[in-house]
Amino acid sequence: MSLSGLDYNTQRRQLPIPEYGRHVQRMVDHVMEIEDRDKRTQQAKAIIQVIARLNPQLRNSEHFERTLWDHLYIMSEFKLDVDGPFPKPTPEGLESKPARIPYPQTSIKYGHYGKMVQRMIDQCVAMEPGQTRDAYTAVIANQMKKQFLVWNRDTVPDPLILKDLGELSKGRLRLKDDAQLAQTADLLRTQQNGPRNEVDTRKRHNNNGGGGGGKKRKRNRNKGRY
Repeated sequence: MSLSGLDYNTQRRQLPIPEYGRHVQRMVDHVMEIEDRDKRTQQAKAIIQVIARLNPQLRNSEHFERTLWDHLYIMSEFKLDVDGPFPKPTPEGLESKPARIPYPQTSIKYGHYGKMVQRMIDQCVAMEPGQTRDAYTAVIANQMKKQFLVWNRDTVPDPLILKDLGELSKGRLRLKDDAQLAQTADLLRTQQNGPRNEVDTRKRHNNNGGGGGGKKRKRNRNKGRY
């Protein structure tokens, strides 16, 4: 049997938008041959309804109808001349890349502490001296130690944390002499087991049913047998 009479898609013209298929492309090609402008516009609107059904996910888009008309112009190789509701796009306009969004650049002296620690330090510096500021300083120092452990779990000397706190606050924040940072082992245990323990606690509370509720319901069922 000879295969010379078979027609393969690889031998056909390449479709501008293959997702719509060759039948829709033939409809577009037919509209291009209509000489009457009003009739051509009417047929173009009918094609818009067809491709809208083939592309229902676009209905959630803000520019749903505009996108469909752009697809129609693309399938006509931007040669379709109709009275559409939107101006005909240009190949250069559709291929142009959007403007680059500037990424905020902020300089951080110690990146492993993060931006939030620096913001906390700035807010603490602006506070009036007193017990509240001292307590807030201790919280920041412990948070810095916790962040340091995320970056380096081997060792975290407290003098290093205090030195970095002084540098980041430009010497305006320091702990009291009797203040102590949290133990490294406690911070590591909190990072590893904290969320899991919380979930287990909720599960045990739910399973207990508020202190023996399941046993009470069982006794009530037994009473109904007699």
